Amino acid sequence: MILGRSSWPQAAEFLKDSDSKVVLIPTGSLEQHGPHLPLLTDSLIAEAVAGRVEALRPDTVLLTPTLWLGASEHHMAFSGTVTATDSGYLAALNSVFASLNRHGAWKFLVLNGHGGNEALNELAAREASRQSWLAAAAGWYRFVPDSVWEATLTGRDRMIRHADEAETSVMLHLHPDLVAMEKAVDDGLEIEPPVPGLASGFHQRTTHGVLGRPTLATAEKGAALLEAAVQGAVAAVDALSGPLGFLQPED
Repeated sequence: MILGRSSWPQAAEFLKDSDSKVVLIPTGSLEQHGPHLPLLTDSLIAEAVAGRVEALRPDTVLLTPTLWLGASEHHMAFSGTVTATDSGYLAALNSVFASLNRHGAWKFLVLNGHGGNEALNELAAREASRQSWLAAAAGWYRFVPDSVWEATLTGRDRMIRHADEAETSVMLHLHPDLVAMEKAVDDGLEIEPPVPGLASGFHQRTTHGVLGRPTLATAEKGAALLEAAVQGAVAAVDALSGPLGFLQPED
């Protein structure tokens, strides 16, 4: 069920059997994605994956509107980017959990499209577990098997980076009218810094705000990645909505 298109009595009826229901929360950003992709790229992709999951499991999934205001401070050197503070982002996501729990929901899946949200989403999920709720948080790209990445993308871009071959391919599949391939520039190709986890702004690592090779993108590659992400997320929803034997300790 799509929450934003439903009435309150419909929501109440849907959540009566809360043990078999999963609240699906897409999270993204409004931030620069190079000169060729729109600022809302992360949100559009997360929303598309989540929407397809709901369409395949309409009696199980309660799909919320996309949280588009992400943690994007590291992109603020590029015009148009809008960022939440870490505390503000966490407060918004935690409020979604808490509000829907008051209506009976207790199983949640945060389906993310923006790398800057990952740590905060995981923190919110851990906090939810302390409330005896069941929560998981993962980017859409984590639902894509390694074999699909290997078969679909090229060279060093066989992973999600930023405004790269993967994201550009998915956007070419979903919203070709929003992609300006003639402006795509391969950027941020130098070797990763020798300090793992080094925090830096994108303007310190790229000229155009890109990490990867978007010039290699095609709509066909995007369709393959999107389909794999949807199938992986559906499997996660099925696991969360069913008996939770996979969480039980071994005898």
